[in-house]
Amino acid sequence: MSKFDYSYEETAAPRPRTKLELWDVLSIAVLLITFCIGIYFVLIFLFPTSALNPLPPNPNDPFAQPTPTITPIQLEPTWTNTPPIILTETPTLLPTFTLEPSATSFSLVPATKTPTVTATPKAPFSATITYIDSTIIHPEAACNWQGIGGTIVDANNTDMLRITIRLTGLYNGKTKSELTVSSIAPAYGQSGYEFFLGTVPISSKGELYIQILDQAGLPLSDNIYINTYNDCSKNLALVRFKKNP
Repeated sequence: MSKFDYSYEETAAPRPRTKLELWDVLSIAVLLITFCIGIYFVLIFLFPTSALNPLPPNPNDPFAQPTPTITPIQLEPTWTNTPPIILTETPTLLPTFTLEPSATSFSLVPATKTPTVTATPKAPFSATITYIDSTIIHPEAACNWQGIGGTIVDANNTDMLRITIRLTGLYNGKTKSELTVSSIAPAYGQSGYEFFLGTVPISSKGELYIQILDQAGLPLSDNIYINTYNDCSKNLALVRFKKNP
């Protein structure tokens, strides 16, 4: 036998002792809590009307949503309605304005004397009207014509050209408002003018009037009112304006 021969006996190594650490304890606690919660929900599911359920179902309608309870807000017992403060201070009135005395009107004319009425200024032109047969001017129209024509002269009977004449009023139920100028109807004279009214002579009284105007449109004469007649011997109103001296 060799001196190096040894007898080896297999001896089991000692096992280390199991030691619980902090994370192991926490894991076990979480598992226990999860288990308890699961048991809690199972009990509520199996017994929904038990005291464990914080929101028990409606016994009349198990599937209805829980109805919240409204608690009205109440005032505190010591709350008192305080009326608003009303100021009783009397406002100070502003001083009133005293009107100055007005002047009393008086007249230099004695009460026993009647003032003389001032005469209205006379228009620069006056007019004369003659009713004649229209065939004198329009022989071709026979009696189928009615109108107004004439001339305008100065104080020396000299014809005045380019003077405006205006015709206004009603004729046969229609409104008339026309303008013309002297010298455009030489059949009446150098300052002749004319207004055509219609082809059938009719009668009217004072429904038409003519007036001559200056270049600014201001009147040079009063309104000269014209009558019309259904008589063929008077179907032309001949109006001659003459400047007053």
